[in-house]
Amino acid sequence: MNNQTLSRIAGISYLIIFFAAIFANFFALESIIQAPIETVENNDLIVRIGIIAFLITVVFDVVVAWALKELYKSHSLTVLSTYLRMMHAAIMGVAIFALPLALKETTRQGILSQVDTFNYIWLIGLFFFGIHLTLLSKIAPVPKVIKVFLAIAGVIYVADTAAHFLLSNYSDFATVFLLLVAIPSIFGEMSFALWLLIRGGKTKE
Repeated sequence: MNNQTLSRIAGISYLIIFFAAIFANFFALESIIQAPIETVENNDLIVRIGIIAFLITVVFDVVVAWALKELYKSHSLTVLSTYLRMMHAAIMGVAIFALPLALKETTRQGILSQVDTFNYIWLIGLFFFGIHLTLLSKIAPVPKVIKVFLAIAGVIYVADTAAHFLLSNYSDFATVFLLLVAIPSIFGEMSFALWLLIRGGKTKE
């Protein structure tokens, strides 16, 4: 398989992850957080579809890890970067187990407790994902601005996970951390995905 094909596979997979994650997080997960009992009793289908969307992100995370490993196999950091992304995918897969259990709960506290379990396990995965992004910024032969956004996003993912577990008053800074994570991550990863589709494989890897 040539580099251009691998780049397209990685780029398309990134876009699938992006749109599946948007639905799963901002529609399915948000609905259960905002109205736990009502969602579980009357609108559980959106959560079930969200679970499938999260599973899709895990599958294509593995695809991206494989494609990037093949693309940049000559770089000394590629294997480590791949393992870190695979760890994120595996931990994310474990986290998803909590969401079907949330649908079996009958109290608001029980439902939100399962959602918290999902979020905390996923946070651990994002710690490894952050290190992966930082390494990727050194591996991928992309324009410097993309490298910078990937590196910043990676560092902030790690910092956000650490803050969750170290700060008892994390909720006071949650909005700030959300913006700090979202902005460089969206710009960096989406730019990288588009670069993979347009330029990836056409440059010397």
